[in-house]
Amino acid sequence: MVAWCTHSISYGFHCIPQSKGRNDVFSAMITRWPVAPKRIIYDFACALAPYCILREPHFFADTTFMIDKFHARDHTKCAPACFASAYAEFDPDVNIINTSAAECGNSLIARIRKSVSYMGQRRAIIYMKIFLSVMNRSKILDLRNIKQV
Repeated sequence: MVAWCTHSISYGFHCIPQSKGRNDVFSAMITRWPVAPKRIIYDFACALAPYCILREPHFFADTTFMIDKFHARDHTKCAPACFASAYAEFDPDVNIINTSAAECGNSLIARIRKSVSYMGQRRAIIYMKIFLSVMNRSKILDLRNIKQV
């Protein structure tokens, strides 16, 4: 699992041996950040929000959980209060966020998925760290070039 900022820059990653669940995402956040993020945009934010708030209400007190615009269409039984698009109607800052940034980053990770699957855990972690570091550096240089233009 990789945590992404809205510019598709990786904050870090968390190794999960099986398919991810709410506790895996919760554990990654609670053990790595001294303060919870202001916004969490996640494809299953509808389930993650109550889980996090019930387990650590003080830590997540100022956090807004939103389902990204890409995945919202599949959440037909979820309340609109879970959707980033609903927040965007009232908060202009949410409207300018690239809610699909994680999907863009994850598509890049798909390039190395097969190689990593043949590695032992130690080597896979090192490879992933280097891959994300190079990817972050490249993205940061691109953002700097855009600002200079």
